[in-house]
Amino acid sequence: MSVPARLTLTTVNLDTPDPAALARFYVRLLGWEIADEQADDVILRNADGGVGLSFQRERAYVRPTWPAEPGRQQMSMHLEIGVTDLAAALDHALACGATLADYQPQEDVRVCLDPDGHPFCLWLIG
Repeated sequence: MSVPARLTLTTVNLDTPDPAALARFYVRLLGWEIADEQADDVILRNADGGVGLSFQRERAYVRPTWPAEPGRQQMSMHLEIGVTDLAAALDHALACGATLADYQPQEDVRVCLDPDGHPFCLWLIG
């Protein structure tokens, strides 16, 4: 299958009731900077290039449940964050305001929740 034009994934958007607050959590977590900030949308760019993160206001936001449960709001996606020291990365994430999820499906991965309940995984790279 040929693609008629160049398509580049540039940004992943996360819904949130407070874009500025959630963006600042990820600034602390990842060390990225805010590229653009509006009342209902904040964009972070990775200084190393690659995909950025955007936080968009959702007034009807419902915190997702991890792991999924029938009849409850499910996550629609999660972030995978590679780390070289799992224990140090987990300590850092918790200090930034993340919480460790009760359910941990793998030994070499730590599932955390950001302040709005979006799951993200810290996993050992290399």
